[in-house]
Amino acid sequence: MKFIHIADVHLGASPDAGKAYSKNRPKELWESFKKIIEICETDQIDFLLIAGDLFHRQPLRKDLKEVNYLFSTLTHTKVILIAGNHDYIKKDSFYRSFTWNENVFPLFGQNTEYVEFDEYNLAIYGFSYYAKEIKEERYSFHAPGYEKIEILLAHGGDEKHIPIRKEALARSGFDYIALGHIHKPQILLENKAAYPGALEPIDKNDVGQHGYIMGEITKNDVKIVFVPFASRQYIHLNISVHKNMTNGSLKDLIKRKIEEKGTQNIFKITLIGERDVDLQFETESLDAYNNILEVIDETYPAFDYEELYLKNKENLIGYFMDCIGDCEKDTVEFLALQEGIHALLD
Repeated sequence: MKFIHIADVHLGASPDAGKAYSKNRPKELWESFKKIIEICETDQIDFLLIAGDLFHRQPLRKDLKEVNYLFSTLTHTKVILIAGNHDYIKKDSFYRSFTWNENVFPLFGQNTEYVEFDEYNLAIYGFSYYAKEIKEERYSFHAPGYEKIEILLAHGGDEKHIPIRKEALARSGFDYIALGHIHKPQILLENKAAYPGALEPIDKNDVGQHGYIMGEITKNDVKIVFVPFASRQYIHLNISVHKNMTNGSLKDLIKRKIEEKGTQNIFKITLIGERDVDLQFETESLDAYNNILEVIDETYPAFDYEELYLKNKENLIGYFMDCIGDCEKDTVEFLALQEGIHALLD
């Protein structure tokens, strides 16, 4: 059997985005989800596993109808999903009453339940969130052995959202554990347990590649591979400046760096190093492609410290420099000197 494992799609979210993408970025989450459905149909994938947080908030009935329509276009793929901490099942949740297409098998119980597929000798297990937080560990049980192949859908991995111990997963006996909640893709157990990460990055700290897990279970083993898929990445760039740099040269440098990384991506820029004493960088003018979320200026004026001392040796600045004493660059003492002079001059 072949499966695709996704999680943390967060339909309905308004992700961090630069000016160029802020309007359409929520639509891109839907478009990426639709493309997953198309891949399932084109490749005749047997199962689509959705390990929680399909929605960013409580889904409206119209949202469920849209998703269900997409599921109904699948002529072969069976869909199994659980609710996570974002789309948890409240008392008035539309999840409770919605009628899904016949190829959709939600595991929406508060306690572990399962669905069997005899033609595959397969059982898939899982439960859903009924609160935003679940602090107790709940994935320490063993595969029941109802079928030859057993898969677990699980959502969590931090202290407020079902802590997960890798050792417990390794002892569980499941053939594969489809995890959700952690937005960074990672393999916990080789070919046995994995987070696909968010299908598309949502937050500016969701750096790196995002996508889905493609898996295949044969008579002998399980094989999984992470497939990069997201239309954009969040990239954090440190830009080193020097005392001869101007606003114009800095803008050109950042423009070149963004072109190298891809103008379709979204950036957080941190300026580091020493700048000309008389210069303040105009950070709002550096966004050539309207895809910079934030520019953080951590530069310091490139002072001539001997001249500065001679001019200020009788005041607080000179006294501070006496207390620090002689120091080499790239030392803690020199950083303290920079911080202190910067603060006193301000």
